[in-house]
Amino acid sequence: MVKLNQKSYIAGSWIIPSSEVFQSKSPVTGKALATYNSCGLAELEAAASAAQTAFAEYRVCSHIQISEFLNTIAEEIESLGDQLLETADAESGLGIPRMTGERARTCGQLRAFADIVAQGQWVQASIDTAIPDRKPVPKPDLRRMMRPLGPVAVFGASNFPFAYGSVGGDTASALAAGNPVIVKGHPSHPATNELFCHALDAAITRCNMPRGVFSMLQGATHELGGELVKHPVVQAVGFTGSLGGGRAFMDIAASRPTPIPVFAEMGSVNPIFVATDAMSTRGEAIGTTLAASVAMGTGQFCTSPGVVVTTGNADFNTAVAKGLSETPRGLLLNDNIGNALVRAVKEITARSDVKWLNQVELSDSDTSTPPNIVLKTSAQDFLVDKTLQEEIFGPVTMIVECDNEQQMLQVADSFEGNLTATVHATDKDKTQANALLERLEQFAGRVIYNGFPTGVEVCPSQQHGGPYPASSAASTTSVGADAMLRFARFVAYQGLPDAYLPSALKNDNPLNLLRKVNGELTQSKILPVYTGV
Repeated sequence: MVKLNQKSYIAGSWIIPSSEVFQSKSPVTGKALATYNSCGLAELEAAASAAQTAFAEYRVCSHIQISEFLNTIAEEIESLGDQLLETADAESGLGIPRMTGERARTCGQLRAFADIVAQGQWVQASIDTAIPDRKPVPKPDLRRMMRPLGPVAVFGASNFPFAYGSVGGDTASALAAGNPVIVKGHPSHPATNELFCHALDAAITRCNMPRGVFSMLQGATHELGGELVKHPVVQAVGFTGSLGGGRAFMDIAASRPTPIPVFAEMGSVNPIFVATDAMSTRGEAIGTTLAASVAMGTGQFCTSPGVVVTTGNADFNTAVAKGLSETPRGLLLNDNIGNALVRAVKEITARSDVKWLNQVELSDSDTSTPPNIVLKTSAQDFLVDKTLQEEIFGPVTMIVECDNEQQMLQVADSFEGNLTATVHATDKDKTQANALLERLEQFAGRVIYNGFPTGVEVCPSQQHGGPYPASSAASTTSVGADAMLRFARFVAYQGLPDAYLPSALKNDNPLNLLRKVNGELTQSKILPVYTGV
């Protein structure tokens, strides 16, 4: 068992900063669990300096070295055993079964990126050989591939302490692409963050990696996060959290003397549309399953369905209300989430255009175990007031009732960016479903048919992102193989002699990659037609 020292981890050293103290707290009992000191500018500067030094060495590590490093991190996480599960459960209240599954996902992500790196194809090597005697202008030798950006700042999320935590998908994909990482650990689970640092420390030692390749700053202040994004060493940001937090980091990054990209996953209501025949033939069943999806994880998934668009059906409404009312209340992760939920529900249910279908008394004590809530409004009111589209993070969904199918399309046209959008339909709904699907792909990163958005399969074909405000970069994904492309950029090499080229672009193809050579995919070697002389 690892002995927790209640410190931050900076480039191989364990540090107790002199800044303010904060504590993690059990969502179950409300009692304090562990005490940590927030990092300040001195600790940030030390982590940034070490990351910059490490980048020079880490960026030129071979694909095999980085692959082994990622696999070793996964092994070290697993070697923490039950201590990691129990610590995360104490700080999050998510339960041992949930944490066990999330650990498997986290280690699976690391190993998946390790395989991608080992194969080498992710660099997208492309070669156009020279034609020195081309008329009227000679053609130069041009070769292009993806290269790492530099040190990446990662912000851990509260709702997934492992999969989006200190060594979650953002950290794993940034390391896979050849970048050092500085993590700002989430203050809700600092002891969990520390255990991950012990795993990283062991993996760095085993693989002889530069110490500055990973640092983790504990802290509960917003100022620390802002200063991290501002630091000139940091070249990109990975963030999962609220729209307010993500937008603040986007603005800070854009205002730097040298702006940097922020890859932020933010709010999403993940609308579900129920077509006419699907509603009449299986509306009650859809409503029951919808209730389970809304209540899953106490609604604290970024893919929780927060809006359901229908043409009105009393049995459907009853099924949703009954399913949510009968589902046991779950725990919210922290006081901030609970206070925001209670405040938002009180505000929206005070409106005359919103009805609470399964209403119960809501008190300030419900900030830890809120009721599962279904609201209802009309499409007419929904269309004229954009605030009804705002996410309420927790087990809350809103049914939007349309007068007809045409009004349902108008509602679809009104949505801003979302992570997902869903259509439930039958073969008889083909015309309506086609019209909806054409619209849904305009504002959603993942379009679902006869399913539910909760649950994100980690695989190469997954897209976890969407147009703003769901994420800050609609063309990227934070899940799946392409997540590492966020932290790399294309570099073209013109006229370089073979000896100076990266291995992926050399004539004899030492990595045995499938490369695009003069427009054709091939693993063949290239004759040295151009020497650069």
